[in-house]
Amino acid sequence: MNNILRYKIFLPPLFVLLFAVLASFFNFPAFLTVTTILNDWILNTFDWLFSAGAFVMVITCVAVFLSPLGGMTIGGDNAKPMLSKWRWGSITICTTTAAGMLFWATAEPLYHLHTPPPSMGLTPGSPQAAEFALSTMYMHWSFTPFAIYAVPALSFALAFHNLSSRFSISSALQPVLGKRYSGTVGGTVDSISMFALVAGMASSLGTGALVLSSGIAKVTGWANNTMLLGLVIALIVICFVASSVSGLHKGIARLSSINTCIFATIALTAFIFGPTQAIIANGWQALTDYASEFVTRSFSLQLAEGDNWAKSWTVFYWANWLGWSPIVALFLGKIARGHTVRAFLVVNLIIPASFSLLWMAIFSGMILELDLSSNGAFYALLNESGPGAVVYGLLEQLPVSSVLIGMFIFIAFLAYVTAADSNTEAISSLCMEANHTEQKEAAAIKARLKVMWGTIIALVAWFMTAFSGIDGIKMMSNLGGLPALFVVITMNAALLVWLYQSFIEWLAPTRQHKISLRG
Repeated sequence: MNNILRYKIFLPPLFVLLFAVLASFFNFPAFLTVTTILNDWILNTFDWLFSAGAFVMVITCVAVFLSPLGGMTIGGDNAKPMLSKWRWGSITICTTTAAGMLFWATAEPLYHLHTPPPSMGLTPGSPQAAEFALSTMYMHWSFTPFAIYAVPALSFALAFHNLSSRFSISSALQPVLGKRYSGTVGGTVDSISMFALVAGMASSLGTGALVLSSGIAKVTGWANNTMLLGLVIALIVICFVASSVSGLHKGIARLSSINTCIFATIALTAFIFGPTQAIIANGWQALTDYASEFVTRSFSLQLAEGDNWAKSWTVFYWANWLGWSPIVALFLGKIARGHTVRAFLVVNLIIPASFSLLWMAIFSGMILELDLSSNGAFYALLNESGPGAVVYGLLEQLPVSSVLIGMFIFIAFLAYVTAADSNTEAISSLCMEANHTEQKEAAAIKARLKVMWGTIIALVAWFMTAFSGIDGIKMMSNLGGLPALFVVITMNAALLVWLYQSFIEWLAPTRQHKISLRG
């Protein structure tokens, strides 16, 4: 076992997470005070770097897509695809959106409608505030966040498949640091990224549990309390750990395809039987605002100095996505073999971002229209019953609402299980030496690691969600997103090296110079 486990990788984040659970159990007020101070420091100190880093990743994706690098095949010219494009796209949608999009599509726009940025002069609850709310949903849930995933995933895919590097986040840093130094800092990078992902997974698990517990309470009549929340979290963790341990990846792939179809069915039902004309008109206007104000909104230039709205929302989102991105990159990069770089960006950026735009146009647009026409009834529901209840209130306005609610609970559950399954596999692989991860004698150890991390993530999610609500989720996301920010920025730099080398070859195709990043 001593030769199999990478103790320096998994012990530091394990101790940090265990300390968080124990501290919150024995003295929660003090724990909340400390994490709030840390969270405020992160937002006040690094908000500009979160914003600038996210913007640069979008520009990097555009540059790579249009460059000669776009035509390179991940894994080499003879590499065969691991997945069909349909299955590849379905898995990407289900593993990258998970419960977050389902939870926030109806709850978040109501916050923006009734509490818009103070410095923008918008009247709360007005049509102008609704227009701002919908364009903000596009900003928070489309191209920028998926670029945050795509950049490190592509950087890792090229290093892992084209340079035959080890299954490690640090492998993606090889074009910047060289093979020798990327290996030297690899343990630190993997450990930091593990902490970031575990914090991000706890955040997402808590969010998903809020959605599911609210739905279960509505369907069954049970009290939506801390006990139900704990049972939901336990069920999710048991399912994704069992799935990951059993290796049922083909089954998860099939279920992802089914899940995508159910996503589309619910969205189409809401579009047809909801306020269709308003969804189209408002969605188009918000899309125009989003496109024309993209640069301004990326850096929060529309806000006056001292307005902290962006720190509470936009920067929080970038931190949340960044917390997941390094280890999500391992999964997305691993399954990309055999496809071109340009196809990778289509499947991992353009398709999920476009899907998310449509989802937000329908569900965010519909909830805003319903709230405006009901004099704030859904915002009142949000304040009375919590964010998880809003989506069910919306679904009740549609035909066969009980069927739709049941379908929604199913896809929310499956989307998180699918995402957590792949990430638990990545976490466990990082905890082990690369030359042992596929050996039979290491299987039992790997299984125990998955159970251990699943349990730790569940405990953190339950404590933070049950005792500090949405604020606790935000703080865990930001704490995980800060270290991940620096890792992903370096991975972005590595991708720019690949981009530069592709232009060198394109401009001098007859020279013997080939892409050589093994240094």
